[in-house]
Amino acid sequence: MSTAEPLPDPTRCPLCGGDNACAMEAQRRSGQPQPPCWCTRVTFAPELLARVPPAARGQACLCPRCAAQDADRPAC
Repeated sequence: MSTAEPLPDPTRCPLCGGDNACAMEAQRRSGQPQPPCWCTRVTFAPELLARVPPAARGQACLCPRCAAQDADRPAC
């Protein structure tokens, strides 16, 4: 019996579960060219990326909302 966790949905943010608006995933699923993904124009703080569950790392993108909330958080 396998106890492996299922892979995360690549269209959902691994932090909040919302739509991550990933253009690369949309292109993969539809086969239709997409404009560059929003995530190619932002920098993610290492602290934000560290909050992504290990099973979702490299499997599902964050959503714009979680990325923006992190950018608004003051540095400690």
